[in-house]
Amino acid sequence: MTTEEKSPSPTSAEDKKSVAEVQDDPSRTEHPSSSAVLEKLDAIDKPAQDAQPVSIAKTTPATSTKGAESAAPSSTTTAAAVAQNGEDSINPPDFQGEVLTTNDLPSIETLRKIETYTVLDHDGKSHTFKSLYAGHNSPRRVLIIFVRHFFCGNCQEYLRILSASITPDALLQLPVSTFIAVIGCGAPQLINTYIEETGCPFPIYADPTRRLYSELGMVRTLALGSKPAYMQNKSLAHTVISGVVQGLKQVKSGLVTKMGDQRQVGGEFLFEPATLTLDTPIATPRSEEDKRLEGGVEGELTHKDDDPVVEEKRVTWCHRMRTTRDHAEMPELMEVLGLDGEGAPIKDKKRWAKALQTRKGTGLSLASQMSRMSVDTTHTAGGGVKA
Repeated sequence: MTTEEKSPSPTSAEDKKSVAEVQDDPSRTEHPSSSAVLEKLDAIDKPAQDAQPVSIAKTTPATSTKGAESAAPSSTTTAAAVAQNGEDSINPPDFQGEVLTTNDLPSIETLRKIETYTVLDHDGKSHTFKSLYAGHNSPRRVLIIFVRHFFCGNCQEYLRILSASITPDALLQLPVSTFIAVIGCGAPQLINTYIEETGCPFPIYADPTRRLYSELGMVRTLALGSKPAYMQNKSLAHTVISGVVQGLKQVKSGLVTKMGDQRQVGGEFLFEPATLTLDTPIATPRSEEDKRLEGGVEGELTHKDDDPVVEEKRVTWCHRMRTTRDHAEMPELMEVLGLDGEGAPIKDKKRWAKALQTRKGTGLSLASQMSRMSVDTTHTAGGGVKA
């Protein structure tokens, strides 16, 4: 039934005025065709490439003072309602611009609180968060990358570039054992598909509860931000369509809605020895089987006091995303990990130059100490040859 059939009475002047306001209101959206949507996505993406970062001061939500309440009571009411629903009350879901966050290093207290939180592997097996970066037979340095949902084309492209720039073989060449792990916020059943899409050689885990994201200070937003170098020539339309196609493939499996929170953004956290030195650990990690053998009786472990002390770790460098495509660029990651090189340059020289110059993260990794270790080893080896 058409609108005219529903309202046969003549339109009043007041009604005409309301209709005109609705038509002129830019906040009202229509339902364009799919081709029009793609054109708009490309149009949004192009100016974003050269967009200047939004000042945090300009986008900070109003504080809960009396003046702010009287000036914008609806915003305060909405924030309170969102908080009651368990969502982020600081950064509204559809926040425009960079979200309010910092790159402060997580405290030791925070790390102790979350070390027993669990993540799931591709088989659904649970692991404590601490087991990813500390414990027996663990690398001494571990970079943990938190990505968005498992259908996010932006994060998938990031992992493709990461896999090409930082390989496991390259990490093995470092003087101190170093590794990378990835955590997403979707269902663990999607991890295998995610690995196929990205070709990521590093282990990927799932945190569907997003508790780690919350405790480590990662926030939620839909803001795009400026186009990073790791996106190369991929357009916004390409990443959106890619995610949609991946979702459609999961309709039969029932996982189409299990990709994770679309508004959740991630970050990168480097765990290194809490002593901030690369001296040899006070004890060599032992397996449970070794300890059983030392116990004298099969299946009997040695006394707790006899167990080797596990090397404590802390976050020495971190970066939290402020938009949906705000991961730390490859040159910065390679620098904090102590790797030579800057990654493969892209065709867009302006964006690549920005990636080389900009440092998003905060902290000081042990890469400089590793560099000195390499120099000392080289000198020692050279002296031995001369002798």
